Amino acid sequence: MHTPDVRVPFLSLRPGEDADALRAAVNRVIDRGWFILGPELEAFEAEFAAASGAAHAIGVNTGTDAIALLLRGLGIGPGDEVITAPLSAAYTALAVMMAGARPVFADIDPERHTITPETVAAAITPRTAAIMPVHLYGQPADMPAIAALASRHGLALVEDAAQAHLATCGGAPVGSFGSGAAFSFYPTKNLGALGDAGAITTGDAALADRLRRLRNGGQKTTYQHDEFGVNSRLDEMQAAILRERLQRLPGWTAQRRAIAAHYRTRLAGGPVHVPAEFDAGHVYHLFVVRTTQRDAFRAHMLAQGVQTLVHYPKALTEQPAIQSEAPADCPEAVRAAAQVCSLPLYPSLSLHDADLVADAVMSFAPAL
Repeated sequence: MHTPDVRVPFLSLRPGEDADALRAAVNRVIDRGWFILGPELEAFEAEFAAASGAAHAIGVNTGTDAIALLLRGLGIGPGDEVITAPLSAAYTALAVMMAGARPVFADIDPERHTITPETVAAAITPRTAAIMPVHLYGQPADMPAIAALASRHGLALVEDAAQAHLATCGGAPVGSFGSGAAFSFYPTKNLGALGDAGAITTGDAALADRLRRLRNGGQKTTYQHDEFGVNSRLDEMQAAILRERLQRLPGWTAQRRAIAAHYRTRLAGGPVHVPAEFDAGHVYHLFVVRTTQRDAFRAHMLAQGVQTLVHYPKALTEQPAIQSEAPADCPEAVRAAAQVCSLPLYPSLSLHDADLVADAVMSFAPAL
């Protein structure tokens, strides 16, 4: 069977304009001979906190660990419930379970693809300890309304910002609305490492101190383990790489927004639904469209030489690993999971290639 030639790949993870800087950063770490909890991590934490509008950043091994440790740092665990989103990577819910708490799912807004104040309010029980919105695809949830709801009910508010580096909501940085935020630096992210990496941001100095202990085996000083911690440390190599890329992130974010705006203009009135942009602070980790004929659409796009992906094909309420938590039905999330499709969007995508993508989309003829 003939495989169509790929003219526009979905993504390339090979370093581009930053390749020389990354090699220099790696060599800097090798030459120093310090690989864990050293000066690169300290510098990156300070720089990422400043870029994120936070007082503190704590580097950890993954975005999953960032969520689990942030919840643990807040004293949330067995017997507690955390209200979160049913349309996300499974790690959002798995991290809640890692902390010993139960994920409870509030359905999403079908346009914004994030949890709503109404669905969150309906999910609150006497066991609810926290609300954790997911800023999906780089679009922030309705944080002012959700923060007001958390305050009214005396609940912790934590943000899954794994896909939302430098995003803002109403002009305020994500992560600034509650106790803290969890970020992922998985290689595909807007700020990506060359391996697994994550961080927590917070404005609470005492919480930051506890998180630094928890990520390092609960040690207050070397060989003095005062509480049950884990081994989840962002290493010097990844910290050095992330420092180089963080300098470029504002420019890359501007390029993502420009490509997204071009897509919106080109795809207006087309054969697929383009969800609305709710906030100018959207950072377009992904550009997602919806169609009830996704398989046919993806086959058409591939025939035109354009790769697409699906984020995510199954709502968390339908994941086998989460059935033990007796998830409630979330029909909007299930519907979205059956329809969403991600188009190529990354800073190095040329306007010519963006037009090839748009031309391919606009030439799709849905079956009647």
